[in-house]
Amino acid sequence: MTGRSKNYTCPEDGIEKELVEKVKRAMLNDEIYEKLADIFKIMGDKTRTKILFALSEADLCVCDIATVINMSVSSVSHHLRYLRALELVKFKKKGKMVYYSIVDQHISRFLKLAAEHLSVSSFVSK
Repeated sequence: MTGRSKNYTCPEDGIEKELVEKVKRAMLNDEIYEKLADIFKIMGDKTRTKILFALSEADLCVCDIATVINMSVSSVSHHLRYLRALELVKFKKKGKMVYYSIVDQHISRFLKLAAEHLSVSSFVSK
């Protein structure tokens, strides 16, 4: 429990009405928050984050991804299904090969910014 009393209430004249209205206008609809939460849940898995980070560097086939992150092809395929379902990755066929890529650069930038936030220079290569 913080230093506040359980019965703490904001005084009516203490609310900064203009500021509150500005923030309310900036808020998104609940559907967007639900989708954001889903993305964070998916990215909350270390393996899927590794896959996304690898794909932020280059388009890769499942075998290449498996080699980069040192996992089995079947495990990588399983994780790719989740990432595709949330439209974080896409694929394209070239002959018999299937190559995966990040849907757009927002995901790549998000990963790089998060790594930068952690001050882990080895993650921020570009």
